[in-house]
Amino acid sequence: MTTSATTAVGIDIGGTGIKGALVDLADGSLLTDRIKVPTPKGAEPDDVLTAVKSVLETLEVTDASVPLGVAFPAIVKHGRTMSAANVAQTWIGFEAEKFFEDGLGREIHFANDADVAGVAEVRYGAAKDRDGLVMLTTLGTGIGTAMIYNGVLIPNTELGHLHRPGHKKDFEHFAAYSAMERDSLEWDEWSARLQPYYSHLEFLFSPDLFVVGGGVSKHADKFLPLLDLQTEIVPAVHRNNAGIIGAAALALAGEKPGALEGTIEDLASTASS
Repeated sequence: MTTSATTAVGIDIGGTGIKGALVDLADGSLLTDRIKVPTPKGAEPDDVLTAVKSVLETLEVTDASVPLGVAFPAIVKHGRTMSAANVAQTWIGFEAEKFFEDGLGREIHFANDADVAGVAEVRYGAAKDRDGLVMLTTLGTGIGTAMIYNGVLIPNTELGHLHRPGHKKDFEHFAAYSAMERDSLEWDEWSARLQPYYSHLEFLFSPDLFVVGGGVSKHADKFLPLLDLQTEIVPAVHRNNAGIIGAAALALAGEKPGALEGTIEDLASTASS
């Protein structure tokens, strides 16, 4: 498969599935079908690497000349995974970026999954051309967050784990989409749980825009209008593809994840230098 400096592969590793596609970085569209395989039971590093290889082989993009970005559900600092959300505890403190680079025989860019979803929405989605502080939240098994200020990503915010005043468990346990399923909540009951979470974020950070992602964002009309906020809140455009698209976008940014304001040509120049 041929590619150019304006295309890259994005791999999104999650607790239940590993997804990937080739992405056109001019507009964030997928140039191939989205390939998805189940996350191996236990999600140990060697098994996850094997699954990622399977996705790349199916996409026919094993050539190391194609830029590759990988999104992972953990705090990522200097290539190490410092937490483990829905994956094996082995990942905590693990040199994950080097592990994938060695195993795949190519350089990659490795980042937190919610962060890259935020990048996708700023570059190509609901937050495109929006100044100020954008806060993306992904509502799923947990609550992922990304903060982007005037095009610069502030990584690893993990604001789903903010503690609820007067309670032992965090907002993620109380208000993630998984809580709606677990407690058999109606949309209005779930939105009543989301209200204090978004109000708390609004109080702490005074954002200019909330973007709500995750698969449930396709039902945004059922719960977002029920929230009473001063801040505009909109559904994400790319939903479950955001991790793939954002990971691919950061693949060309290399070690400069804040480089969201440059053109595709600028990023291509960075990648080839």
